[in-house]
Amino acid sequence: MTKTIYRAKDRGHANHGWLDTYHTFSFAGYYNPDRIHFGALRVLNDDTVSGGMGFGTHPHDNMEIVSIPLEGALEHKDTMGNTTVIKKGEVQIMSAGTGVQHSEKNHSSQDTVKFLQIWVFPEERGLEPRYEQKLFNEEDRLNQWQTVVSPMDSIDPGVKINQNSWFSMTKLEEGRSLTYQLKNNKNGVFIFNLSGSAKVADEILENRDGIGIKDINKIEVNATIDAELLVMEVPMFA
Repeated sequence: MTKTIYRAKDRGHANHGWLDTYHTFSFAGYYNPDRIHFGALRVLNDDTVSGGMGFGTHPHDNMEIVSIPLEGALEHKDTMGNTTVIKKGEVQIMSAGTGVQHSEKNHSSQDTVKFLQIWVFPEERGLEPRYEQKLFNEEDRLNQWQTVVSPMDSIDPGVKINQNSWFSMTKLEEGRSLTYQLKNNKNGVFIFNLSGSAKVADEILENRDGIGIKDINKIEVNATIDAELLVMEVPMFA
């Protein structure tokens, strides 16, 4: 097993007033040569956007972009004709493929919206852009894994991604344990602790800490206090 710890305090940070953002991997004005990506996982941004504010229309291509609202609601509009609102409990994916433009803004004029934006390198470049969002029952992740992202050809639940990748979430009560079994033993896992405290690979993960693990086929997670975790299983490459 090979593991790398990504402490919350070591993330890149920028506060633009309307946007307070933390970057686990190099992004925008934050660059760390040791924090470029974890396998196919390229971006893990932890964003808070003020009421009435947001990102104007901008382009993307050849990237799988997953958004997971944690609080509030996010308004999305793109050049594929989608105009939607994404709320806590929902997961959105936009496969940028050959190119797409979109905007994201806080749906509320007053309350903040908090969300994760995650980028994954696609398995193949030049694909047709696509969009999907899905509502998940958060009760179904209590002390068990709930798959929220899965490959295009998989029968597993979740929004579909153009990559051999699975995202799973859990709300794990204090003292409870779960084992994550990799779907593909050539993959690695990046575990991000959204809240609480958990022990993973003999490391304690506090709020917003992460750990990247490879060269394993399963990993045990123990909640030292109530914890909410996101596991991203992705292909590994140099």
